[in-house]
Amino acid sequence: MPSTRSMKLMESAHRFLQRLTGGKAGWNIAGMPVIELTTTGRKSGERRTTMLTSPARDGDAYVVVASRGGDDRNPAWFLNLRDDPQVEVVIEGHPRVPMLANLADSEQRARLWPLITGRYANYAGYQKKTDREIPLVLLRPLSSAADGQLPGAD
Repeated sequence: MPSTRSMKLMESAHRFLQRLTGGKAGWNIAGMPVIELTTTGRKSGERRTTMLTSPARDGDAYVVVASRGGDDRNPAWFLNLRDDPQVEVVIEGHPRVPMLANLADSEQRARLWPLITGRYANYAGYQKKTDREIPLVLLRPLSSAADGQLPGAD
């Protein structure tokens, strides 16, 4: 499992590449779009930003995987959005888009997980490293949410 330090180092290198190229590079890794996710810290209340890959789309939703490299703990960004699902997302350097995050339900996960692991085997490897079921999170533009409900919530 990657340490928190190594994950922060990888993210710093990624951000450096984006700055170095004026935002022209670093928005796609291994065929996956890279998104910049901003959550509100569940303890601090401060804005927290992280770079994530999105291995699948589900309609207008970007799907992100809370794998943390197969660690037994969920990533901090996941805990933050679980407590406050209103997030902001930057896609390909475009302006921030307010979005709502929701955990994929069992039906969505059963449909999406094989698609993701079929294209990107590393996610299946991460799942083998941990006993927890790795969550899938759907990020939908706030404008597509109806009646103030989280999209996909029952």
